[in-house]
Amino acid sequence: MSTDRLNVLKTYKLYVGGKFPRSESGRVYEVTDSKGNWLANAPRSSRKDARDAVVAARKAFGGWSGATAYNRGQVLYRVAEMLEGRRDQFTAEVAAAEGLSRAKAAAQVDAAVDRWVWYAGWSDKVAQVVGGANPVAGPYFNLSTPEPTGVVAVIAPAGSSLLGLVSVVAPVIVTGNTAVVVADESAPLPALSLAEVLATSDVPGGVVNVLSGSAAELGAPLAAHQDVNAVDLAGTAGDTGLATELEVAAADNLKRVLRPAPTADWSAAPGTGRMLAFLETKTVWHPTGGLGAAGSSY
Repeated sequence: MSTDRLNVLKTYKLYVGGKFPRSESGRVYEVTDSKGNWLANAPRSSRKDARDAVVAARKAFGGWSGATAYNRGQVLYRVAEMLEGRRDQFTAEVAAAEGLSRAKAAAQVDAAVDRWVWYAGWSDKVAQVVGGANPVAGPYFNLSTPEPTGVVAVIAPAGSSLLGLVSVVAPVIVTGNTAVVVADESAPLPALSLAEVLATSDVPGGVVNVLSGSAAELGAPLAAHQDVNAVDLAGTAGDTGLATELEVAAADNLKRVLRPAPTADWSAAPGTGRMLAFLETKTVWHPTGGLGAAGSSY
C-alpha cells in the first residue's frame, strides 16, 4: 500500500455563541510560524463578527452568572481535563507560534492547564475573600457579596499564545462574567483550538467567544459597544497608542478598564487581581428584628 497521501489541512473558524462560523466578511489571513513558514489561514473577523459575539455573550450571561459557584468550578475543571487530553496538539501549536523547543512548549501547555485548574478552584472561594458581614451601628445585618460585571471584552496578550490567553480568560469567566476574546493576531491558532475544547466541554455556548484578526480593528467597536461592560487591554501592552484609543472609547460609556502592564510575566503566580477586576460589590441591609421587614440593597 502506498504511503503517499495528501495532508488534511485544518480549517480554523471563529467561535461565537457555541458555533463555528466563518467571518461574515469572508476574509482570511496567513498565519506563519516564528521562521515565516505558513501554518494556516485564520479568519479575519469584522466589526459585524464582534457585534455578533457581544450579542452571544449577553445572551449567555444570565444563565452563567446565575449558576452556582460550585457548578462553574466543575465546568472549568472539565475544560482543564480536556486540555490535558489534547496536550500534544497544543504543544505543537505553541512551539510553532512562539518558536520554542518542544520541551519548552510542553512546559507552557502544562502551566496553562495548571493555571486553568487554579482558577477553577477559586470559583466558590472568591466570595469569602471579597465578601462578608459588615459591622454597622444599628439593628441591621449588612452583607457584601461580589457579583460579576457582565460582558468583558478581552484583548489577548501577544507573545504568550496559550498560557497568557488562559491567564486572562479563566479569571473573567470563573466569577460569572462572559467574554469576547480577540486572539493574538500573529499567533491565533492556540486560541482557536482552545475554542474547540470549550465547545466540547460543559461551558455553555456564548460564555466565551473567540475572534481572530486585528486588535486595532476589533478593539474599537468592542470598547465603544454599549452592551460591553468591561475591557481587558492585556494585548495592547506594546501599543500605547491603541491602548489609549480604547481607554477613551471605553470611558465614553463608563466601562471598567483593566490597563495593560508594561511587562507581564505570565508564568508568575497569578494572584487574585484579575478575578477581582471584573467584580461588583452588592451590599444588602436587613433588619435583625425578624422576617417581617424586607431588606434593601444598593
